[in-house]
Amino acid sequence: MSFWTPEAIKAAVAGTYLARGEATTLSGVSIDSRTVKPGDLFVALRGATTDGHRYLGQALALGAAMVLVEDRAAWEAAGASAWAVLVPDTGAALLRLGAAYRRTLDMTRVVAVGGSNGKTTTVRLIHAMLSRSLRGTHSPKSFNNAVGVPLTILAAKRTDQYLICEVGTNAPGEIAPLARAVEPDVAVITSVGREHLEGLGSLDGVLKEEVSLLTGLRRGGLAILNADAPGLVEAAQPIVAAQGGTILTFGEGAGADLRGGDIRAGVDVTTFMLNERTAMRMPLLGRHNVTNALAAIGVARRLGVPQGEIERGLAEAAGPPMRLERSEIGGVTVINDAYNANPESMLAALAWFAAAPVPVGTRRVVVLGDMLELGEAAPAAHAEIVRAATTCAGVERVVLVGPMMGAAGRAEGSLRLRMVGPLREGGAVEAASECRRGDWVLLKGSRGMELEHVAAALRERVS
Repeated sequence: MSFWTPEAIKAAVAGTYLARGEATTLSGVSIDSRTVKPGDLFVALRGATTDGHRYLGQALALGAAMVLVEDRAAWEAAGASAWAVLVPDTGAALLRLGAAYRRTLDMTRVVAVGGSNGKTTTVRLIHAMLSRSLRGTHSPKSFNNAVGVPLTILAAKRTDQYLICEVGTNAPGEIAPLARAVEPDVAVITSVGREHLEGLGSLDGVLKEEVSLLTGLRRGGLAILNADAPGLVEAAQPIVAAQGGTILTFGEGAGADLRGGDIRAGVDVTTFMLNERTAMRMPLLGRHNVTNALAAIGVARRLGVPQGEIERGLAEAAGPPMRLERSEIGGVTVINDAYNANPESMLAALAWFAAAPVPVGTRRVVVLGDMLELGEAAPAAHAEIVRAATTCAGVERVVLVGPMMGAAGRAEGSLRLRMVGPLREGGAVEAASECRRGDWVLLKGSRGMELEHVAAALRERVS
């Protein structure tokens, strides 16, 4: 029986029929009523700000052939004739559906990418290497939660040779069910750092959560681990052994299986030597992206990609938006690394920016926004970052955005510092006023700080 039939969907989610329609083969899955295509399954998810049950009528009008709901009354109010299945929790049903579909992908090798930093970039690098000789699918954007992961799985074709899933977390216990749904043949952990401490509590809590990705590893699978992350390999070994799997390590240290050395992080390209033998080149900025590249190389080798194709894929790779993304705005070079931030990613971006071989006489300006979700560790972490920024030899001006950065800046008291107000209330213009023609400007902060408004203010200034 095909997976994409109402009967198979109902069985996968263990639901109850509210209505039956005509015999059909479903064409796909949607959680957004605005993007439903004829023949789709529409899953009515409840979220923090909206409820998919309110849009059942719109989804059905656009041709949804089947719906999953947890609210019987909402379905009855829609008054439509289509396949409808009732489940206790549509979010849990979506994850069950993804897990069931993954088990049908018998021609596809599945890769899971987790870690504190670099997940989305590593997914992009893996895809760049694999796609030159293999067919496959990868997670769009940062689809790494209990909604994004099953949607990524369900978008795969049964004829795909690979599927790459990004797996993330905000709190203890989130990764393990995602790992069980993905059942990776290859699992990558890019790094372990101070992320989401508000939920995970400590660096040890982060390690325990990230390593739980390996509990989903298929029998005989491969774990590709950052050898430079303290305690990661040791924590992973018993889990991987229980799965009958093996471990491949990467990093800058001499003991790593895949080693990056002679790293030269320029302003247009980054080069390094792989295991002291092979010169590698990529158009991604930052020394830390060598780590991501090494992880991707490990995956590509496991899936049998020839070395030449690995090198060409890396050389042509494109990084995700807002990760050390360079642009020119009115004579100012802007490095937008403001997709997200935690202490480790902040320090990595500052280290690259301070040492970047910019033209002689160039002023370096950094605009730093608050790092969110750090809990009780937030004051000390922000103080650490402000101190690092103000003591970078190459950085001449530091602009701080947000209450946590502001508090740390006032305590530091450096003459290099300027604190600005909320970006939507004039702070973006204030920050832009610190930049002048010829400057290089780094934007770095958590996504919720919306530092892209500083770039917008620069554009307004020259328009």
